[in-house]
Amino acid sequence: MNIDDQLKQQLDDFRRDFHLLKSEISKVIVGQNEILDDMLISLIAGGHVLLEGVPGLGKTLTVRTLADALHLEFHRIQFTPDLMPADLIGTQVIVESADGRKGFEFQRGPLFANVLLADEINRATPKTQSALLEAMQEHSVTVAGTTHRLAEPFFVMATQNPLEMEGTYPLPEAQLDRFFCKLLVKYPSVHDLESILDRTTESLQTQAQAVMTGERILEMSALSRLIPIAADVRRYGIAMVVATHPDHELAAESTKKYVRYGASPRGLQSLILGAKIRAILDNRYHVAREDLREMATPVLRHRLILNFEGQAEGISADDVISKIIADVAEDSLAVA
Repeated sequence: MNIDDQLKQQLDDFRRDFHLLKSEISKVIVGQNEILDDMLISLIAGGHVLLEGVPGLGKTLTVRTLADALHLEFHRIQFTPDLMPADLIGTQVIVESADGRKGFEFQRGPLFANVLLADEINRATPKTQSALLEAMQEHSVTVAGTTHRLAEPFFVMATQNPLEMEGTYPLPEAQLDRFFCKLLVKYPSVHDLESILDRTTESLQTQAQAVMTGERILEMSALSRLIPIAADVRRYGIAMVVATHPDHELAAESTKKYVRYGASPRGLQSLILGAKIRAILDNRYHVAREDLREMATPVLRHRLILNFEGQAEGISADDVISKIIADVAEDSLAVA
């Protein structure tokens, strides 16, 4: 078996394991097919997810089920205005040894988990939000001059409720940019509601079993980065991102009219990494423009800051991205 055959076999195993994990989660979570796809893509890409949806749509259950299916440690933190950074990270406590000597020992907080649900992250103060977001970026925390590495994989899913904005601290643009993607959780269909009732109001209860390990996720992450992307396809991805910059000569008309700030280079990196995983799932051994288009909305929607005109006219970031996808030519760039 040559190298190409070995890689193809590895990618076949990747697809099999992805669908095995998704299938196991779907035994508990009804519907939300696109949400599960994008959540797992974010996990494999090494990113984090911002979930927006009203209460009761199964956000907590989804994250807990993911942890169960991977046999990983799961913690949930309910963010409130009085939550302090030490409540997340942990603190130094005085302990006494067997010989009577006293000293400090680091007591870990709930941040030390593989899968972390940060519930209603916009209810905590900016100081506490920053403590979490720094850990998300660095995969480590520093307490009393000592750096503590977080377990790998480390996956954060943060939620926010779009309805209740009083008493909240909206995440600033620089913090939002640290999330790989933002997913909008919608209401289930009538058929899905029937399935939910069958699974939750009758005697037969379903629970996910461990079908994979965290180590396998790390292997899949490394494998996904081997997927090649042609120069013209990469330039198309760059064109999509610079089309979100209102001052750039390649900016889309909708961007010039409605956008104040566009996506950062981190957004482009996330777009490419997500497209590589999407290509594997679509049984391709290279990235296609279609993969970039499929990943554009979840990866870029939280990175576009609309101006006053856009907000006044009720335009959403999704509307702008849809126009960009339609307007950017496949042979774009000419990188200026």
